[in-house]
Amino acid sequence: MKRTFHMHVWYFTVGTSYRLKRFFDIVLSLAALAALSPFLLAVAVWVKLDSSGPVIYRQVRVGRFGRHFRFYKFRTMRVDADRIKQRLMAENQSADGVIFKMKRDPRVTRIGRYLRKFSIDELPQLFNVLIGDMSLVGPRPPLPDEVRLYTLEDRKRLNVVPGLTCIWQISGRSDIPFSKQVQLDKEYIASRGFWQDCRILVKTVPAILTGRGAY
Repeated sequence: MKRTFHMHVWYFTVGTSYRLKRFFDIVLSLAALAALSPFLLAVAVWVKLDSSGPVIYRQVRVGRFGRHFRFYKFRTMRVDADRIKQRLMAENQSADGVIFKMKRDPRVTRIGRYLRKFSIDELPQLFNVLIGDMSLVGPRPPLPDEVRLYTLEDRKRLNVVPGLTCIWQISGRSDIPFSKQVQLDKEYIASRGFWQDCRILVKTVPAILTGRGAY
């Protein structure tokens, strides 16, 4: 009987924490979209004038428990970027080789370099947060091809809703090797809570403004 009571308390605590996180995701993403709408429109025009192709880049990403969803960002690359990626794999600068990172990626457009440096290209993901595919704070959503290379330990990243920012985004971003990213994401999952999320969101602002590790 005592064990059952403790289980009910645990389920209530977890459920309340999830609902509180979701509430703030909706409120803050709506507020951000409203406040940034003129800026987002200006960026959209800039992307359209800079190179041919759609303003918004849509991509399939992997969310909580392996569920696929459509992920949005401002287009920062040539329209044939996915097709020529295979030719560039030999120049992958990610230490572990699971994710693809290249500091001077020839696929990136002129405006794309600025958008990526200050994470402006990620702002359309506020829509993903609003509809529940993502959260403001959580491990970044991986590509299906990356997940196929995951170990069982790596797959622990998929136990929570992915987010716009997390611990490794405020600790060096793409300069951090994949194995360390997984470790930091697991640390977040183990210690996540309302105040932890607030701390990460506050520290994300200077991390974005400095542009360190963004490419």
